Amino acid sequence: MTQDFDIVIVGAGMVGAALATGLGREGFSVAMVDRAPAPTFNPDTAPDIRVSALSAGSEAYLQSLGAWNHILAMRTTPYRRLAVWDEAPHPLSKLLPRTANHVEFNADGLNATHLGHIVENSVTQKGLWQAAEAEPTVSILAGNGVSSIAQTETQATVTLENNQQLTAALVIGADGAQSRVRDMAGIGVTKDQYSQQAMIISVRYHGEVQDITWQGFYPSGPRAFLPLYSAGPQYPGESQGSLVWYDSPAEIARLKGLSNEALMAEIQKGFPQELPPLTHIEDRGSFPIARQHAKHYYSGRVVLTGDSAHTINPLAGQGVNLGFQDAECLQGLLKEARRSGEDLASAHWLGLYEQQRRPANRRMMLAMDLFYHLFSNTIPPLHLARNLGLGAARALPFARNKVARYAMGLDSQPPALFREITNRLPMPNWL
Repeated sequence: MTQDFDIVIVGAGMVGAALATGLGREGFSVAMVDRAPAPTFNPDTAPDIRVSALSAGSEAYLQSLGAWNHILAMRTTPYRRLAVWDEAPHPLSKLLPRTANHVEFNADGLNATHLGHIVENSVTQKGLWQAAEAEPTVSILAGNGVSSIAQTETQATVTLENNQQLTAALVIGADGAQSRVRDMAGIGVTKDQYSQQAMIISVRYHGEVQDITWQGFYPSGPRAFLPLYSAGPQYPGESQGSLVWYDSPAEIARLKGLSNEALMAEIQKGFPQELPPLTHIEDRGSFPIARQHAKHYYSGRVVLTGDSAHTINPLAGQGVNLGFQDAECLQGLLKEARRSGEDLASAHWLGLYEQQRRPANRRMMLAMDLFYHLFSNTIPPLHLARNLGLGAARALPFARNKVARYAMGLDSQPPALFREITNRLPMPNWL
């Protein structure tokens, strides 16, 4: 059996589901395909170990899709402050106040009520599926992967693993960093593996829900805290949180092998003193860190979005936010293509998408890479440079807040100085 659609989206994660919903709201007939079943949510279970810091810009996009209220009805945690500081020892460590290289971004300084929300990935995905299901022109085909994609001058044919065939003017690959759609379209990638891995630990701690997310930078990598919600009446006075520990693969393997009690002791000893006292470890996991960029964002009738097109160092939590920006941009351009009566796979419109999104994604990837390398070593000149940089950020709140507003999606254009710095940096081959 063959079904005809305007657009087939492969991948029903957060970015794919957002695009399906947005395109459905614009009146496109959309098939959203994913091998995984529909996401579930149980308010009585421990938090999903995978969480994201959704920016204020992403929140606005999710509101426009009708998904944000579904997400709020489950569980989210707003944060009003974001802090970074250097924990690497240096000769003046004992002479200077500990807060000398401490930079904090505050919603008040950005004329905002909050900087964003910490949300479990499964909650965001569930809310988007609920929004997609409300769109009459969106068909969700869960439980089936894609076995092949064939293209002609007039259409693309997607064959599922159950031999069902879908035809469309355009196929959107939103199936993640290991995208099969990207491979089937013959689009190559440049990739660079970092020397670190990241361990995620879901915890309970003593104290109220905090309104701050922070990262302390050590020579072995950052250690981060993300606040979640109250642990509920069964654990009075406790809250849920998510920790991220970046370190060498050998050290991450050692930490993963510890009992919960031993790991909790290591965390309390190894994390900054700002970490509240822990009471319980709910779950743990780890993943390698890689930076990846597709050589092209489209080929013929296939276009890539989100992690299928690019992955970024997760230390600033920009990955899914960049993916939502891709989705919003592509949605708007496809709407214009249809209004103009043109082919949805027109090289003109897909080329505009790449022209708009590649520089923005590249700029953020380059900034995060610079940030990572600047803080992940003890070379004295770089140690001095990063402390001077943090000191300058403290002393220049206007410039600091302009960069923060761009990172949070509150401003659509980067500050001129930020753009100038990233433009002048030597361009790595992976970009």
